[in-house]
Amino acid sequence: MSVIPCKKDLQLKKLIESYAEALKVEAHKLGDHGLTEAEFYDSGLFRGAIERIRGQFSATMRDKRNFVKHVLNYMQDNGFITDWESAGESNRHDYMVILNSGRKAAIELKGCLDGNNTNIFDRPPQAEEFVIWSVCTNPGADPQHNVWSGIHTRLSAEIISREQRIDGMVIWDWACGTVGRPCPKISSEPERAVTFGPFKLPPPCLYLLPSTIPSPRNNPSPRAQNLDDVQLIKAFHDCFGCRMEEVNFVNFDVGYHGKDTVRKTTIIRNDNIERESVMTAIRRS
Repeated sequence: MSVIPCKKDLQLKKLIESYAEALKVEAHKLGDHGLTEAEFYDSGLFRGAIERIRGQFSATMRDKRNFVKHVLNYMQDNGFITDWESAGESNRHDYMVILNSGRKAAIELKGCLDGNNTNIFDRPPQAEEFVIWSVCTNPGADPQHNVWSGIHTRLSAEIISREQRIDGMVIWDWACGTVGRPCPKISSEPERAVTFGPFKLPPPCLYLLPSTIPSPRNNPSPRAQNLDDVQLIKAFHDCFGCRMEEVNFVNFDVGYHGKDTVRKTTIIRNDNIERESVMTAIRRS
């Protein structure tokens, strides 16, 4: 049972750990810094270089936005959406999509879902649908941990505490289906991979959430919406060859335990419970 079909590549994890250790031990031999081994490690040069590389990887959104541009252009060119535009840096959402029905859907881009940035979003008032899109390009990341952490630990707390409704989620990026993150959707059916722009990827992972805000007194057990109810998720489903048995439905149960508000998250796929929490207290800083 899994919150998402793909899993972390344990062999790759071992290779990353081994390479990282070798890099730490041999780093002083690289480059023309002219320092002795002791001087090199005492200088902070190695740590500074690592932090610079880390910042270069994490700070830029250019590659993510380029990926999204190719996806949304492909959907528009093939008639699954009418139009789309970037929302600009001043907004707490990233894209506005005009659906074929005329409805407006907002997209908020996130990373791997296990960080504090996942909690930062606002559903724009003009959006008739609001979708979170996780673009996690770290091949060493654990999809099982990240998606569950995002949905249960972080997003459910924001939905309940701040009454910020999320209609659906897309988990999809250019690392999907690679050697570092093999995808069972195309392992036995490689023809299911979709080519657009420079990418050839398996179908995305899609999640549907309730249409109402969970409330201990007034709405203690909202169920996930149907696929046809969230038109942007339906557009992804139809455009990229998803199958109904692959769609995930997220249900919430919420109540009180003493002074705490508690909630349970259940993820259902193909009529099976893939993962379910116990009643867990909401802790927000």
